[in-house]
Amino acid sequence: MDSLEEIWKQILDIIAKDITPTAYNTWFSDCTAVDLTDCRLVLHTSSDFKRGIIMNRFGEVIKGALYDLFSCEFELEVLAGDELLEYEKHGSAKPSPYPEMEGYTFDRFVVGPSNKFAHAAAIAVANNPGKVYNPLFIYGNSGLGKTHLLLAIGEKILRDHPEFKIAYLKGDDFTNELIHSVRTGTSEEFRQKYRNMDLLLMDDIQFIAGKRSTQEEAFHTFNSVYEAGHQIVMTADRPPMEMAQLDDRLRTRIEGGLMADVQPPDIETRTAIILNKAAQLGLVLPSDVVNYIAESITSNVRQIEGVVKRLTAYKEILNDTITISSVKRAIKDVIRVGNYIPTPEVIIEETARYYSLQPSDLRGQRRSKNMAMARQVSMYLMRNLTNLSLVDIGTQYEGRNHSTVLASIRKVEEMIKTDPAVAATVRDISSNINSRS
Repeated sequence: MDSLEEIWKQILDIIAKDITPTAYNTWFSDCTAVDLTDCRLVLHTSSDFKRGIIMNRFGEVIKGALYDLFSCEFELEVLAGDELLEYEKHGSAKPSPYPEMEGYTFDRFVVGPSNKFAHAAAIAVANNPGKVYNPLFIYGNSGLGKTHLLLAIGEKILRDHPEFKIAYLKGDDFTNELIHSVRTGTSEEFRQKYRNMDLLLMDDIQFIAGKRSTQEEAFHTFNSVYEAGHQIVMTADRPPMEMAQLDDRLRTRIEGGLMADVQPPDIETRTAIILNKAAQLGLVLPSDVVNYIAESITSNVRQIEGVVKRLTAYKEILNDTITISSVKRAIKDVIRVGNYIPTPEVIIEETARYYSLQPSDLRGQRRSKNMAMARQVSMYLMRNLTNLSLVDIGTQYEGRNHSTVLASIRKVEEMIKTDPAVAATVRDISSNINSRS
């Protein structure tokens, strides 16, 4: 068998065929192979930013090349910076059981007036799990740092209590796992998986609202964890009282803890976020560039970080000075211009998810009561949230004509006026759609 260096050279030759020399040198000039054992390739690169690019953009290419060479599936691990010393000290790769927590620490979270309360509550919970603010419920619009705080709690508790059993999952993942357990006859295993946790972290719980079986299971899971004196932390895009389809027992359980909201950051906090992210990526930004970003992106931390990451890529690939011109290009690539207009696919996906259906159920011809209602609601939302004509909307549903679409829209309009439950359903789905902006 070839040496590790020769194997890595073969993989690099494959990568080099599909990208420009500049990009190749940018991402792989200081990337070296460290170890190849137990169907795992370990690489090392100079920065966490490059690690992300290598894993996300080239990970499948590298694993595909390894499969071609060895006819078996390989895992890929990329070390960054000083992690190589730690790896060499222990002599084996030990991937974290919680990779989603990587990089989400309290010291990387920029605190300002808009998130100070939520941050303080998260610190208190991380220092005394199960003793204060249980459950902790953090809510706010997409991209403001809710998930960062959630994972930072997990990261701190894991460091302080490595023996703890910790679960992190999203609301729709909980639903999918529950459905799978019913289909495979493993419901008891599913129940025990989450009810015995020392720390339960659930992100985006708005996606379980309206799903009766999921909410039933979530309620009993929360009760088991809470009554055992263990910690629950949840996030959502809005407070429980605005989730019309949330089960009353769940709402009461959540409201019995501490609810903390996060708001869009003010300009001072946005400036601090830009400088913090740039420092993490080893990027020095001129003051006029920092000010321009802070003034241009006002309501979404994730978009601010995305712009800084893109500027880092511009600098490394083009080896050029960052200017207002390059910032304008980065902002154009990262954020949508004007108000968010969801695609028909997003509207159909979120409506289907709310009704526990598949997108194909809404697009197709089946006419069960649940499917018909979901289809009509999605048509109504498509008409109100996009600029599509009735004819264009009809093409999304296996060619239904414009008169059918119009009749569906008018029916939902009338139901919204007369049935509070339907009005609440439309509001919930609209909020889920907008949270994807």
